[in-house]
Amino acid sequence: MAEKNLKRLGILTGGGDCPGLNAVIRAVAKPAMNEHGATVIGIEDGFEGLVEGRMHELSNRDVSGIINLGGTILGTSNKGDPWHYPTEGPDGKLVIVDASARAIKNYKRWGLDALIAIGGEGTMNISHKLAEHGLNIVGVPKTIDNDLDGTDVTFGYDSAVSVATEAIDRLHTTASSHHRIMIIEVMGRYAGWIALGAGLAGGADIILIPEIAFKWEVIFRKVIERSTHGKRFSIVCVAEGCKCPDGSEVVQEMDEKRTDAKRLGGIGEVIAHEISRGTELETRVTVLGHLQRGGSPSAHDRILATNFGALAVQLCAEEKFGTMVALQGSQYLGLPIQTCIAKLKTVPREHCWVQAAKAVGTSFGEE
Repeated sequence: MAEKNLKRLGILTGGGDCPGLNAVIRAVAKPAMNEHGATVIGIEDGFEGLVEGRMHELSNRDVSGIINLGGTILGTSNKGDPWHYPTEGPDGKLVIVDASARAIKNYKRWGLDALIAIGGEGTMNISHKLAEHGLNIVGVPKTIDNDLDGTDVTFGYDSAVSVATEAIDRLHTTASSHHRIMIIEVMGRYAGWIALGAGLAGGADIILIPEIAFKWEVIFRKVIERSTHGKRFSIVCVAEGCKCPDGSEVVQEMDEKRTDAKRLGGIGEVIAHEISRGTELETRVTVLGHLQRGGSPSAHDRILATNFGALAVQLCAEEKFGTMVALQGSQYLGLPIQTCIAKLKTVPREHCWVQAAKAVGTSFGEE
């Protein structure tokens, strides 16, 4: 695409917030404005803004000095799927409707030549549907869960793991002082990358992830063994999506406004109760929750986000739509969104991180 044809570029951030979103916005807006002379339209609150027609033009001043800021200057939402859009019915009750026609209409009304959508698996699925309806879309992979296929890593993951690792470091001191079992529950709905990375970096004694089924007896044996050998504390790092031995999930609530209504959380309390009952050892729980999403992005995530944003603009300029930017090895490239959402990127049982953790004595709760 010639420069003169990239006149109006839209950008939105969908799903949960995470460190690095503003770094991508900056890396999209600056080359779009400075190299292509494009007007950059910031769509507010993710796909909600696309459906409801809320946007504003971004200036160079708007995107200066934001590379280090957490969150997103555009706002975001994980409840704005145009094909599963929550609205209030005549009786005041929640109604889920198909509002995709409104989203497509606003894209055309604003005269956008392309739209860059920053988000995780849900955002990429929506982007793929919009692309099938003729919209020029390029995706940028964002998720602290690191579960998007096609890319080695998503921005936001490194920052989240750093927060979780620091939390484990701090829990070590109080656990050893009081001779307690400390459970730390981290995010990770269907993939255990955060628990695995933070557990490995923080020296957790037990790591529990959705991909590896665990048994209560193995956990009890591990903490008792440590206690009887003079190690009178243990750290257990568990992903929120980890299933109990009977295969059940711990669901905090159901939110029908979301495409995936399940809101997980509470597995840490269940594990603490069972360890306390099964071993008679004092047990405490820390749930990190949204702390993992907040704060400034790490240097790694700033670099990754900047490369992703700049490449996304280049793909738009080259008319390579329906693609998602990705990192494979040391190469940044664009891949068809469809291939990146075909399956989630979960932790392989034989992953080198799993093997390294086992080599230093970490248990995954399996025989």
